[in-house]
Amino acid sequence: MQRLLMLILLPLVLSAAKVDYLRWDNGMTYLSFLEKYDLPSKTLYWNLDQEDQLLTEEIYSGVRYQILRDDNGTIEQVLVPISDELQFHIYKDKNEKYAFEAIPVLYSSKRLSFTTTVQSNPSSAIYNATHSKRAMSAFISGFRKSINFSLLVQKDDPIVMIYDQKFRFGKPFSMPRLLLAKIQLHGKWHGVYLGADERYYNAKGQEVEGFLLGNPVLGARISSGFTSRRWHPVLHKYRAHLGIDYAAPRGTYIRAAGAGTVIELRRSRSYGNLTKIRHADGYTTLYAHQQKFRKGMYRGKRIKKGEIIGYIGTTGISTGPHLHFGLYKNNRAINPRSVIQVTTKKLTGKKKKQFQDIVKRYDEEAEQILAEKRQIERVMNFNSVCYVKHDKFKVEGECNATL
Repeated sequence: MQRLLMLILLPLVLSAAKVDYLRWDNGMTYLSFLEKYDLPSKTLYWNLDQEDQLLTEEIYSGVRYQILRDDNGTIEQVLVPISDELQFHIYKDKNEKYAFEAIPVLYSSKRLSFTTTVQSNPSSAIYNATHSKRAMSAFISGFRKSINFSLLVQKDDPIVMIYDQKFRFGKPFSMPRLLLAKIQLHGKWHGVYLGADERYYNAKGQEVEGFLLGNPVLGARISSGFTSRRWHPVLHKYRAHLGIDYAAPRGTYIRAAGAGTVIELRRSRSYGNLTKIRHADGYTTLYAHQQKFRKGMYRGKRIKKGEIIGYIGTTGISTGPHLHFGLYKNNRAINPRSVIQVTTKKLTGKKKKQFQDIVKRYDEEAEQILAEKRQIERVMNFNSVCYVKHDKFKVEGECNATL
């Protein structure tokens, strides 16, 4: 808590500073990033502890990051998110030497809602209303297993959507958190609702999430769980473990947690031998520290759920044989235990009653949205922010403000 209090939002001086807002290149590694910008790899990677080195593998292509330069063009700060909760911060310390730390991602959040009508298809209708491919994807994914829009949708079918969207640097950050998606087909409403357990159901309380994972290492012991962000009381720094570690003897089979396509198969300095598999509905799984890959593995190979893809090892930065297993939804790390071995279910008893209250509340809000013909304003004003040194600690504030 004391650390968070240091990150108070307030105006500050950044005279003549220039801020570049960039996207992480596809295929760029953290080390190649340091080389590209002539930043010292010894200080900013090789001297880091093992946990921070491992986290450098979590930067995903396409993420927006920020570089702050002084009036001479020298890099003063870099901010690179690795998840919704945590980001890398490279900055100059009191001795004007570059330093590295992991700090929370600070963002604005806004609840958005709108109604629109289908003209050609639901995807284009939602994109025209929101100017957001993420919102479009969230809506379509919600109905993927239950409705064939190409057969059922008609012109002027109404749509209602409610979702929470994070904003960072004045732009949408991460996938929206869908609360309600509704569409009327042939006069009948179909809805997807977010339940109290953060899973999605139709109005009858039947789960609609279509992607289910299996356990990647049968019978293995979980040696380290998932944490998106925590403050270490002894080290006085932020920590994260964006996956689950399965401890097992060297050579134990590693199985694909779901059907999909191999998109990465390589040797990483931190994660050792790693495999990434792309699945349906925006999911990706990562398998790290493998002793070796199964013979016949290659990029582009189609994999079945439960198929052996490699063997437990201790390659990369590792203190013993184990599998680091990561799960990502649209590049965002999520806890695998929230999805693994969860069967499709139907709510009953008290949980169903609680869910019915949620449905009633959102349906009433949807009626109000329809009555108001509510729309989303395209231009949204959110101040961009950056970290700067202020006395003995850093604070966050507007990049172009004056103290």
